[in-house]
Amino acid sequence: MTATTARKLFGTDGIRAVAGESPLDQNTIFACGLALGHSLRKMAAEPKVILGRDTRESGPWIAATLAAGLRETGARVESAGVITTPAVAFLARTHGFQAGVVISASHNPWRDNGIKLFGGDGFKLADAVELAMEDEIVHHAAEIEIQGAAPDAATLPAVEDNAALQADYIQFLIDCVPGLSLAGLRIVADCANGASAAVAPELFRRLGGEVALLNIAPDGRNINLNCGALHPGLVAAEVSARGADLGLTFDGDADRCMLAGAKNNVINGDAILLMAARDLKARGMLTGDLVVATTMSNMGLEAAFKRSGIRMLRAPVGDRYVLEQMLKNNAALGGEQSGHILLPHLATTGDGLLTALVVLDLIARSGKSIDELTEDLKVFPQVIVNVKVREKKPLESIPAVASAIHAAEEELKDSGRVVIRYSGTEALARVMIEAESEEAMKRHAKAIADAIRAELGVS
Repeated sequence: MTATTARKLFGTDGIRAVAGESPLDQNTIFACGLALGHSLRKMAAEPKVILGRDTRESGPWIAATLAAGLRETGARVESAGVITTPAVAFLARTHGFQAGVVISASHNPWRDNGIKLFGGDGFKLADAVELAMEDEIVHHAAEIEIQGAAPDAATLPAVEDNAALQADYIQFLIDCVPGLSLAGLRIVADCANGASAAVAPELFRRLGGEVALLNIAPDGRNINLNCGALHPGLVAAEVSARGADLGLTFDGDADRCMLAGAKNNVINGDAILLMAARDLKARGMLTGDLVVATTMSNMGLEAAFKRSGIRMLRAPVGDRYVLEQMLKNNAALGGEQSGHILLPHLATTGDGLLTALVVLDLIARSGKSIDELTEDLKVFPQVIVNVKVREKKPLESIPAVASAIHAAEEELKDSGRVVIRYSGTEALARVMIEAESEEAMKRHAKAIADAIRAELGVS
């Protein structure tokens, strides 16, 4: 299955939409519970499903509706409450659940929400499984629309949360970095008013150090609002203002992490991959001296890897596609520039809190600052322009767009890269240009974005 396979409901990271609107309306959510339950009944007579959610105000009613659909099929449902996406993956594989469901729209605004599915092994469900479920979901949703069979979310009982599950996840994180103490370090952590706000206070209390936690007061609508991993400049400025050693910032469901150094500088996933790869190689744990990144990773990262005797493969954007390449090539490390880092010897999915602890452990063992560990990463100028689109028509089929892309590729050749793709979770075309010449980079990015906007843009 490729990243470009046509999907009706599932994007590259589950179902995602404005909460209450198709395909995240009540009928479709209930139908999703039915389809998942039926799928799980093939492997267990009474399957168990673990639910988790982020802090959006729509989370509880979506959880109740989904749980009602699952129970209709005979499945048992437990809830970990507000918790991170990777925590659900961990709980699914370690606590005997046949599946894990996360109700979250990750980095999206509060009005959006989503449904992410994990198998009992802790990995995201394969494309083929999700696509097979789609037909049943669409069928059930249509029947429910005609028959009015879906229960009213307002009448459904809330799914009771089990606080012990969150404690188990925190212990898992601590066990991943045995002996780590943050004593002597001054850290700023931005929890984006998201799921990590429910976990980070207790986690960092147990690890010691001086940790200032930002955006840990979610109100259902302030998740990701001018904070978190999409706005890493916030934590970078706070690190500088407070004279701290390091900043950490997470997205709404905390499956990604970005960093900030003491020089008011943002440190993204590329730099984290470089630090982690060198450390794993030095400890004989970087299998095949190979790292899997994506088409969005900077050329400067590839050059730094070469200097360290490390190979880099590029996968399509999306952590599931990074993981596919990692499994295919037996790679011990992979990730995305956005801060999704995959460490399969520790976890089955990207985990922002785990990434933060791994970096903190590396700092403690090396005795070096985050800036010293990344100082030789020379980043090519790069720009990403997001264009809102009304449809995702193949870009190569649009002459004006194809011509603009060809012109950029011809001029840049070996001195840059051109990556144009549609977002897998939003109605966006992403134009990424990377070049030694900043002028050429900006000029071509504007030309391509303008061409897409003229043909497909939202008025």
